[in-house]
Amino acid sequence: MYIPENYYSSLDLLHTEYAIKLVKDTFERRLARHLNLTRVSAPLMVRQDSGLNDNLNGYERPITFGAKDIKGDMEIIHSLAKWKRMALKNYGIKRFKGIYTDMNAIRRDEKLDNLHSIYVDQWDWEKVIEKEDRTIDFLEGTVDRIMMAIIDTEEAIRKSYPELDIIVESPDVFFITSRELYDLYPHLSAREREQKIVRDKKTVFIMQIGDTLPDGLPHDGRAPDYDDWALNGDLLFWYDILDTAVEISSMGIRVDADSLIYQLEKSGNMDRVRLPFHQALLKGELPLTMGGGIGQSRLCMLLLNKAHVGEVQASVWPDEMIETCRRNNIELL
Repeated sequence: MYIPENYYSSLDLLHTEYAIKLVKDTFERRLARHLNLTRVSAPLMVRQDSGLNDNLNGYERPITFGAKDIKGDMEIIHSLAKWKRMALKNYGIKRFKGIYTDMNAIRRDEKLDNLHSIYVDQWDWEKVIEKEDRTIDFLEGTVDRIMMAIIDTEEAIRKSYPELDIIVESPDVFFITSRELYDLYPHLSAREREQKIVRDKKTVFIMQIGDTLPDGLPHDGRAPDYDDWALNGDLLFWYDILDTAVEISSMGIRVDADSLIYQLEKSGNMDRVRLPFHQALLKGELPLTMGGGIGQSRLCMLLLNKAHVGEVQASVWPDEMIETCRRNNIELL
């Protein structure tokens, strides 16, 4: 855990809750407008044999349970990356329109710190595109529209709480691929490269994450069956309070049949092709889409100048972390 020197929050607990509501209400309205999205309901759990759960980096264990009147086990979701694509088909959504939802997940294998909780809350969004939209230019244009929603939200917060510091120092996003970043700093680890570029550029979108780099490692882990590793990326901001880069969104253009097979083979996960989701995709029964997740608590944390994600969400923390926060003016909800 990182403890900022002489930290205190400009907002007390009650005004923090007021401000959280303002951030969430404002941002989701702006996001929906800029990306042409409609809000829908989403599941907390999916059937284990559906193939719809997000496998994240491949080692995270989903919470599995059974229910009295349902055959087979279910899993608490890690994210809704694949479920949303099925939903777009079911809703009959057309090109350049999409959906968003409040995604609540439990990731029990998270390593807890200032930015990570076992409780994950984000805006998950997905929209329909066509083959000709599967380009880097289209991806970058979508990132710029998400930035508009973030800047709109920060302006609304500043009007109500002028005592808060501005976080989005650079509204212009610096775009770079993971390979270009590797070539700039080949002597650094992936995490160190990320910190270096975001410290320098303030607002960065690192693209093409998941495939291996010249050192034989990916920049970061990505499941092989939702993002196309050649058309995805992470949006990061530099956060002075914690002296670190903070990822706000992971997103991308989703796999088509060709990139799905390539990525499953590359990652050694060809057994997944038998699952219902993967079969539907390979048979051309699902629309081409793009989408991502935007951290609700992460965005609140940054815009409200908080030092710990537990200041903007109610979760469970180790006793020693709770005590450390108490001693350092960090009020956990």
